[in-house]
Amino acid sequence: MLRQLMTLLGIAVALGASGCGDQTPVVTPSNTAEGLWFGTTNTNRTLKAAVLDDGTYYFFYSVAANPNQIAGVIQGTGTSNNGSFTSPNTKDFGIGVTVLDATISANYASRQFLNGSITYSGAGTVTFTSSYNTAYDTTPTVASLAGVYTGQAGSSGGVQTANITARADGTFTGTEQNGCTFTGNATARTRGNIFDQSITFGGAPCFFAGSTFQGIVYFDIPTRQLYTAAPNSLRTDAAIFFGTKIL
Repeated sequence: MLRQLMTLLGIAVALGASGCGDQTPVVTPSNTAEGLWFGTTNTNRTLKAAVLDDGTYYFFYSVAANPNQIAGVIQGTGTSNNGSFTSPNTKDFGIGVTVLDATISANYASRQFLNGSITYSGAGTVTFTSSYNTAYDTTPTVASLAGVYTGQAGSSGGVQTANITARADGTFTGTEQNGCTFTGNATARTRGNIFDQSITFGGAPCFFAGSTFQGIVYFDIPTRQLYTAAPNSLRTDAAIFFGTKIL
């Protein structure tokens, strides 16, 4: 995680090598940083990021030298302006640690590259390079999410094994290793191969007992991997899931 990872100096809605849904092309503006971006950081971490049409972004980052384990997600809202993408309200939701404040300053060429730096308040800077992934240019369908996933659920409280069952109508249920249960709903966005999600946690022993969060979901067909992240309303924590479709 980028944050404790700051000690290790390192950086998963959303993201894989190609997208879910059908192959209907989506119109992506030619003058913004909107899109799906795959890259790496100078701290040897894999970065898979989604910048949505409203400027909201989710940067999933891996454990150092281990792209198969998500360490956290960086989230905020940015502004695209003539090849410059900036965000003053960046939050790094590292798994097992408290949120870290940061800013993002990057350069982009639409549908080509997004390269920049993440500067932490009193904790240094991490740089990244990434290239555009055309998986963003297909229209997602919630039916493509249907299946059973096993993986890890993370938050500031740590990480544990979790399973999710998604249905063709976009609803899903899940169980964490400690017995926490949760339910939710995923809906396709009007543009881009990303889903919006709402997730509600049950009572104890859930870390977020009784809470409902909003975020994103991304499913990668080739790797069968699911990436989800949902910050709480105050952006002091986030529910993160990274898993593989097994059924």
